[in-house]
Amino acid sequence: MPFQLQSSHITDSFWSHYRELVRTEMIPYQWDVLNDNADIVIEKERNDDNIPSEKSHAIENFKIAAGLKEGHHYGWVFQDSDVYKWLEAVAYSLSIHPDAQLQELADGVIDLIGLAQEQDGYINTYFSIEEPERRFKKLAESHELYCAGHFIEAAIAYYEATGNEKARTIACRLADCIDAHFGKEAGKIQGYDGHEEIELALTKLYTLTGEQRYLDLSLYFLYERGTDPTFFARQRAEDKGTTAVIEGMSHRQLTYYQAHQPVLEQETAEGHAVRLVYLCAGMADAAYLANDSKMLEACRRLWSNIVSKRMYITGGIGSTVDGEAFTTDYDLPNDTMYCETCASIGLIFFAFNMLKNEAKSQYADVLERALYNTAIGGMALDGKHFFYVNPLEVRPDSSLHDPGKSHVKVTRPAWFGCACCPPNLARLLTSLHQYVYTIHPQQRAVYTNLYVTGTAELKLDDQTVQLEQTSELPWEGNVAFQVHTDQPIDFTLALRIPYWSGEPVLTVNGESVSLDIKDGFVSLNRTWQKGDQLKLTLPMEIRQYSAHPLVRSDWGKLAIGRGPLIFCAEQEDNGANLHLIRVYSNQQATYRFDPELLGGVGTIEWQVERQQVGAEWEQVLYSSVAEPTYAPHTLKLIPYYSWANRTPGEMQVWLNKA
Repeated sequence: MPFQLQSSHITDSFWSHYRELVRTEMIPYQWDVLNDNADIVIEKERNDDNIPSEKSHAIENFKIAAGLKEGHHYGWVFQDSDVYKWLEAVAYSLSIHPDAQLQELADGVIDLIGLAQEQDGYINTYFSIEEPERRFKKLAESHELYCAGHFIEAAIAYYEATGNEKARTIACRLADCIDAHFGKEAGKIQGYDGHEEIELALTKLYTLTGEQRYLDLSLYFLYERGTDPTFFARQRAEDKGTTAVIEGMSHRQLTYYQAHQPVLEQETAEGHAVRLVYLCAGMADAAYLANDSKMLEACRRLWSNIVSKRMYITGGIGSTVDGEAFTTDYDLPNDTMYCETCASIGLIFFAFNMLKNEAKSQYADVLERALYNTAIGGMALDGKHFFYVNPLEVRPDSSLHDPGKSHVKVTRPAWFGCACCPPNLARLLTSLHQYVYTIHPQQRAVYTNLYVTGTAELKLDDQTVQLEQTSELPWEGNVAFQVHTDQPIDFTLALRIPYWSGEPVLTVNGESVSLDIKDGFVSLNRTWQKGDQLKLTLPMEIRQYSAHPLVRSDWGKLAIGRGPLIFCAEQEDNGANLHLIRVYSNQQATYRFDPELLGGVGTIEWQVERQQVGAEWEQVLYSSVAEPTYAPHTLKLIPYYSWANRTPGEMQVWLNKA
């Protein structure tokens, strides 16, 4: 390939802090949790007696499956994936910061997984330990291919980071096992997993190995989904097991699994939000690798429905706790939503794979929105507490006493019975360098998706070029680039103009450049010289956002943003009963950076009004005569990602408009 991205490195202070937090806090902490050595309380993500929350037991499950210990499987059937995502985060961390001790620990995990792998390549601790006769026979709920996909992704990352051939071999044997069992050929299972993930993993394994049948298998799973509406029901009827693999799944409709229609016919984002975006991420990558225009068009339709009718302003998705799912267009409740951290991470995967297919800033805009708001909002500033659900409005009493809001936490728990989110976030943050740029070789173009300080090495023909980026995001919109090349070279550098920017200004070597913006990018096609410098100024204004009028929860309200960040009000700064505050849209708000607050954050202050609740409301629930009275109030807003790191209390993103 004449043009490729050789490597990308992040030195950005904002993101380096997070990545170092993963390395020094999250990875060791999560290892202790997975080994049941952490002295913590594991919470249920919602009120449900079926959720196992005594311990993780994830590593112990592998030891039992490997024959090193005796015992029974504990935890969710998909518990293996917690270990795999932890391993993937370790892989990316080692690629950034070599650590012999950590690598030795991870090598041991690979060895353990290898011991747990069965003769035909199959890996799943639950079925190996408890019910080997039910392998691949309850796919609606078994998560076997979901877990397999997560291992394959982890093994690829670990092989690329450390050269561990055993990881690659185990992954290929596992993929070969799946290939031997699934397909249209006689004797094979003509079906798919209830939870998508294997589709994306197989495209990555194809990219690593060049083995066509892995891409073909991914395409098989994608095209097979939804073609036979009886598949899950038939498996349930034929299953000889006496217990459910996961309790409470038998009533789920096919929309929950995105199996109600073939993927090319699906028009709207339906069902479990994480499953949907994992499916779409796999579809987009397969479309890119196979040059499948029909698959890409299906991705475009689902993308459009998500971002124009079913996505929260924070980049969260999933409107209901029931099924952790999408509901209907414009149904975006702020205090009963789900907005799972994993769902926003999956949306980032989807967005990035769409950027591979077509250079349109709308994908990078959503990637950035989800990353800076819901994704990092899913972790406390200490790296040891996490949100499963990311609400846009919280009242502690409601979370405590309303059964319909038991999933809405006021503070981040230390761990969950279903612990998919913490290690998923760890692997996203440690792999963030992969999302900064996208290469389009036929155009000889490098597209800048994220403005993050760091360097990228580009290979053009036989020449290496280094692109050095300096960024002041998320607090200020000043970005600079310097090109390092030994000899003049032609290529296109495309710069994204974000949706949140004021009128941008661009200079090259001090000379102003007119902006010809196409699909949200400014493309500079020129012969680059050693030391060429670009400066891009993206004015950051305090913006007031309104929701579509059909979003009933946000009608008559506005939200505040600056740059990629959405801001919120917390009780800590504004007192209780935040719903009594009203704002005037023509009132000037002021921004300042506070280096002492929450590790250093930008804050917004606004002169607003708060309704007074006086004596006329004593022992009165409804009144036809009481007139509201208001008093001045200084409203203080902080970045949404930083909320719930101080005293527990109310929080609100959408504010009442006067």
